[in-house]
Amino acid sequence: MRIGVPCEPPGQPLVAATPHTVERLARLGHEVLIEPGAGSQSSYPDADYEAAGATLAPAAQIWDCDMVLGTGAPTTDQLDLMHSGAIVVGRLDPARSPELLEALTSRGLTGLAMDAVPRISRAQAMDVLSSQANLAGYRAVVEAASHFGRLFSGQVTAAGKFPPAAVYVIGAGVAGLSAIGTASSLGAVVRGTDVRPEVADQVRSMGAQFVALPSAQEESSDGYAKEMSTDQEAAARALYAEQAAASDIVITTASIPGRRAPLLLDRQAIEAMRPGSVIVDLAAANGGNAELTEPGKVITTPGGVTIVGHTDLARRLPAQASQLYGQNIVNLLTLATPGKDGDLVLDMEDPILRAITVTRQGELMWPPPPITVSAAPAPQQAPEPAEPDPQAEAAAQARTRRRQLTGLAAATALAAALVLVTPAAAATHYIVLTLAIILGFHVISNVTPALHTPLMSVTNAISGIILVGAISQVGNADPLISGISLVAIVLASINVFGGFAVTHRMLAMFRKD
Repeated sequence: MRIGVPCEPPGQPLVAATPHTVERLARLGHEVLIEPGAGSQSSYPDADYEAAGATLAPAAQIWDCDMVLGTGAPTTDQLDLMHSGAIVVGRLDPARSPELLEALTSRGLTGLAMDAVPRISRAQAMDVLSSQANLAGYRAVVEAASHFGRLFSGQVTAAGKFPPAAVYVIGAGVAGLSAIGTASSLGAVVRGTDVRPEVADQVRSMGAQFVALPSAQEESSDGYAKEMSTDQEAAARALYAEQAAASDIVITTASIPGRRAPLLLDRQAIEAMRPGSVIVDLAAANGGNAELTEPGKVITTPGGVTIVGHTDLARRLPAQASQLYGQNIVNLLTLATPGKDGDLVLDMEDPILRAITVTRQGELMWPPPPITVSAAPAPQQAPEPAEPDPQAEAAAQARTRRRQLTGLAAATALAAALVLVTPAAAATHYIVLTLAIILGFHVISNVTPALHTPLMSVTNAISGIILVGAISQVGNADPLISGISLVAIVLASINVFGGFAVTHRMLAMFRKD
């Protein structure tokens, strides 16, 4: 399939494919055409695309491809350049763009909305909203720092000391957690709030204090938080106002695609904040979480509070935003190109492909059928305990004692037999073996389950000793000893190589590329 990547309109620095993703698309059997200058604003020159295997082509040829990749929705004039049956991929915002859906349908085009990826585990690698929100959360802290005018970390100097900045993040989704981690790394004292109590551990793991709402909510079936009742919303706003008044920087992240962003900070809450405070509203594009937010602008209230209403925070990191967006598309096309032969297969039985397909060769497919992405297990009523039977309990205890005594007697007889057939020179080693078993049991039984995997990798040293001893006995004249040595070599080798593999995977989790 011929895939075209056009230049984005002025003011949009992102590009839908980078040289790295072009190589990935070529491995799937696709031919990629790039309009000259498409990646220049994201620091990707045309020469890099050509080196990656792409072909430079004019705009008319780009829009005549079988598939066109964009970062936003195409214009009507651009759609007129496409042939019937072609595919448009981009952030189409289908819930709020009925005119675009009509234009796609009337021209017999297929539209794939990257911003309609369902929030299920399989789709995480294709979730454009999450990948861009991660960058937006980071950039929000950078913007806050540039307008704050003070250091985030506390300082103790000969000239005096001052406390660290207090940062309050409302919403612990992808953007909120990214903002929390960035602010914590800069030395600020961070607090976070979310309507979902289950994210408290995530907030704490990023170095922040979790501030719970008076009435917490559960996650809905679409992966977003449920709407609050009037009383719950009033109590939540009171908490937001209280925390905002005690903070230097407030970052709001509450936003649901296709809906107006909820109002979290009203005028009174903003006026109660200290002069010099900063609010960064990540939901400005959807109306804003703060009442005084002006989308696309940075304003300062009469009380001296700066409100940052940028709607393009992720686009202010164009190189990485383009790379993540392009990788999301690659992951999607990997799913839709199972044969890696350039033949795109849109399987409508796949919940991911069905959810993002808004039109298909002139047929309106929006909205998709609902997908349940989270479900709380139905509470099960515990059975009423039966009345205990003293005689049955006594009989069960007696059987347990008999089994224990029988097992102990068998183990003792086996140990005695081993001692009797063992040469006298080696019999004393059984004492060391017994003590090692007792000591090892007590050591391992006291290790917390969280450290079991590291403990497995540490046993490489013990397995190495066993491996050396078994190798020394593998050529023994006694066939039994030689066979046991061979088995020990195999088992110890599995443990050694498996331990190295586990250690490698553990270290990879903490390695920064």
